Amino acid sequence: MGSCWSDGGGRGGMVGVGGTYSSAAAAGYASPNDAVDYYLKSRGFNGLFSQIELSFSASNLRDRDVISKSDAMVVVYTKERDGTLSELFRSEVVLNSLNPKWIKKLTLSYQFEVVQTLLFRVYDIDTQFQNSREEMLKLDEQQFLGEATCALSEIIIKSNRTIALELMRKEGSVATAQTQPQNHGKLVVHAEESVASKTTTEIVLRCLNLESKDPFSKSDPFLVISKMVEHGAPIPVSKTEVLKNDADPVWKPVFLSVQQVGSKDSPLVIECLDFNGNGNHNLIGKVQKSLADLEKLHLSGQGINLLLPTGVGHKHEDKALKSQLFVDKFTETVQHTFLEYLASGFELNFMVAIDFTASNGNPRLPDSLHYIDPTGRLNAYQRAIVEVGEVLQFYDSDKRFPAWGFGARPIDIPVSHCFNLNGSSTYCEVDGMQGIMNAYNGALFNVSFAGPTLFGPVINAAATIASESLAQNAKRYYVLLIITDGVITDLQETRDALVSASDLPLSILIVGVGGADYKEMEVLDGDKGERLESSSGRVASRDIVQFVALRDIQYGEVSVVEALLAELPSQFLAYMKNRNITPTTSAS
Repeated sequence: MGSCWSDGGGRGGMVGVGGTYSSAAAAGYASPNDAVDYYLKSRGFNGLFSQIELSFSASNLRDRDVISKSDAMVVVYTKERDGTLSELFRSEVVLNSLNPKWIKKLTLSYQFEVVQTLLFRVYDIDTQFQNSREEMLKLDEQQFLGEATCALSEIIIKSNRTIALELMRKEGSVATAQTQPQNHGKLVVHAEESVASKTTTEIVLRCLNLESKDPFSKSDPFLVISKMVEHGAPIPVSKTEVLKNDADPVWKPVFLSVQQVGSKDSPLVIECLDFNGNGNHNLIGKVQKSLADLEKLHLSGQGINLLLPTGVGHKHEDKALKSQLFVDKFTETVQHTFLEYLASGFELNFMVAIDFTASNGNPRLPDSLHYIDPTGRLNAYQRAIVEVGEVLQFYDSDKRFPAWGFGARPIDIPVSHCFNLNGSSTYCEVDGMQGIMNAYNGALFNVSFAGPTLFGPVINAAATIASESLAQNAKRYYVLLIITDGVITDLQETRDALVSASDLPLSILIVGVGGADYKEMEVLDGDKGERLESSSGRVASRDIVQFVALRDIQYGEVSVVEALLAELPSQFLAYMKNRNITPTTSAS
């Protein structure tokens, strides 16, 4: 499956996501994603940030107390790439129990594009400190019971979002854990997605007989919708466009979620204003209604009179106007989340395609982009593979990854624009991340670098696999990483392949390495809002490409993986919505 060979003709080949504890703020934990958040927002899109609530329990803890059982507390840390630990959370102390269930919960942001490694440590709190506040306890004065580590992704992908981790001694040796596993116990971590509501309401509002605030023309009305708060002024949550010179305006739909407004019964203030270019807009009238009230108005088909406040202080009155507000449309839709799809069994399957064209340079020389540094420093290709792969591997159960090369001449084969990286003529998959790296290293010295740079064949190979999976109704979504040093020469063929693939469960991530001019490559990325069009005039059903030039993202700023992967959950959800695929809840 997925083998691909092409001739050197350059024609592009065949067509083919207790209590609560605001831990991050309380622990002074700064998000590692601040830089990528700025980078992405400056380019018009956002990453996936879902609030996750973790709860904890343990079983068969070591008994370190002579008279009673252990008095346990769990402490959670984030672990960076360099091993640096940052404390996130401390639970309460559960007294006299070897099987504690903690009430206090850890709330943190799940960031798809980052590997969030968590370290859990369990302590037996000495009796003399049990009246102290947890955050004041000195951990080196407590008895250490064991520790465990995992990535947040490993919990999220479980159908029941629960993982049981073996607690190990601080020494952490495998031998110790195997010799006395019963003395260390288990820590059970359960995750819940903290979403206030997944319901989005679409509302179309119109007014009738608006009073004019302009002496020589009709008003230029627009609406501002604000939520009421207990103290202070109402907080705007949505507004319509301005309609010029219109006494009977019908505005474009507004979209409100319960998460924005508080609840369906929370009071909202809807103000109708006459637009003024100087910013001093005149109030035409207003009403106070909840989403539930607006739904009733829609069902009744009746309007409600706008009110205009008159007087001040105790003499304040609301004057009823002839102007009326109508609700022409009120629909509610459930927005399924990326994490819901993961919990119901959907997987992300990683694929990679690597550029072996001659412009990369002789891999034996240090100035080559493919040079393997004997000190172990990763070259640009290795870096992109590792950073993207180490995130996506958690969402792929069998961890068998299709891997291809293009733009080179394998042994005894003409120039190919899609050859199996493992050297096989029958299958393209390798085992795990190390399998990709081994196949890449082997291919460097077993192929002759050539050209030109064509994307069409590898995109069609990936599309063939995705299409076969779709035909089998498999719960799989594919992610192809293409790493290249040059501008493609089959731009139209690539456009055609991408438009065709836009209907498939497939996203394509492109990393540009080296100093080439990638302006044409950016055309493939739909972030500017323009959909790709094929040579036959067909328009892509959705954006499936994300491109980033490695030189634009330097070390210490935003990583390649964060810039590339941030949009992937949105592309995944767009595909599911287009296909009307909803997550099905799997049995625990």
